[in-house]
Amino acid sequence: MEKMHHFHTYHLHAIARAIFVGAGTPQHIADDVAEILIKAHLAGHDSHGVLRIPTYIRRIEEGTIKPSAEPEVVTETDNTIRFDGHGCFGHYVSRLAIRKAIMKAKKAVTCCVNIVNTGHIGRSGEYAEDAAASGCMSLITVGNGGKKIGPVVPFGGAEGVFGTNPIAIGVPTGDDSPFIVDYATSMIAEGKIQVARSKDIELPEGCILDKDGVPSVKPSDFYDGGALLPFGKHKGYALSMFTCLLGGLTGEFDVETGQMSGIYMQVIDVNAFTPVDEYQRGVRAFLDVVKTTPPAPGFDEVLVPGDYESRYRSQHLKDGIEIPDTINTQLQECASKLNISLGKEIVEAADHKRYQ
Repeated sequence: MEKMHHFHTYHLHAIARAIFVGAGTPQHIADDVAEILIKAHLAGHDSHGVLRIPTYIRRIEEGTIKPSAEPEVVTETDNTIRFDGHGCFGHYVSRLAIRKAIMKAKKAVTCCVNIVNTGHIGRSGEYAEDAAASGCMSLITVGNGGKKIGPVVPFGGAEGVFGTNPIAIGVPTGDDSPFIVDYATSMIAEGKIQVARSKDIELPEGCILDKDGVPSVKPSDFYDGGALLPFGKHKGYALSMFTCLLGGLTGEFDVETGQMSGIYMQVIDVNAFTPVDEYQRGVRAFLDVVKTTPPAPGFDEVLVPGDYESRYRSQHLKDGIEIPDTINTQLQECASKLNISLGKEIVEAADHKRYQ
């Protein structure tokens, strides 16, 4: 097992912010992106945390992320919004989008959003949690498909045509453990393969194929021309296609090549249908009844969506976050290239308060 490095949440946030600022990101954007990365760790999803930073820095250098770009609302109605990210950080525009959608849904029952011209948005469940905390239900999808577009094969296929195409769903419960579904429509997210590679461990069986189409458990085989399988066979494959079709509402499709992609968000104000406090009590009672199901052999208990994240969040806020040595080394290399310090002196008072 690889050596691990322990960080307090506020220090890791300051590290992420310092690297982004050093690469030309305004502090208010850097703080947003850093917080969303750290909250992924807090939720137990290291695949969407600071291991992404070296890739983001490389994309800034290549010009595919414009770190100081501000997103623009290009069209808007009472319950729809279309954002042009202008190449900005996907996390930044997605947080703006979900919060504006929540405000609109409170007035018009529901709001649908598409986002164009932006990159990776981080953990989709982050935005579903925002909506749930506001008493709203939500659906967030990121779809991308077409010939040789991504690493995920269609059911029965031998060549990748999809991205990992995640779906997130949020439902308010009135407490700190909302109902959150958030998963890639591939067997695992590509970031999980990065985590396994960084820790030098094998993947579960049935997740990837090597370049010859043979099942493998080695992360290196995926990065050597391999592919990801869809979860649930034909069922996950169909859901992956659906994310592309929702994404196509952005207008991001190409009839010549058959490519379709885009980010879609929908927020529904529960209170428009039934009093939200009563609904939340009903949801919590329903989930708690499900959890009383006797566990099957090999299981200690029955969990419901959102439990995993809530437990990890409490633990990591108390104990801090561990980063594999390979990722720590990459962060140090970023700092060296940008000529910045990652020591504890970069922590600001607001960073402590953010993670209390």
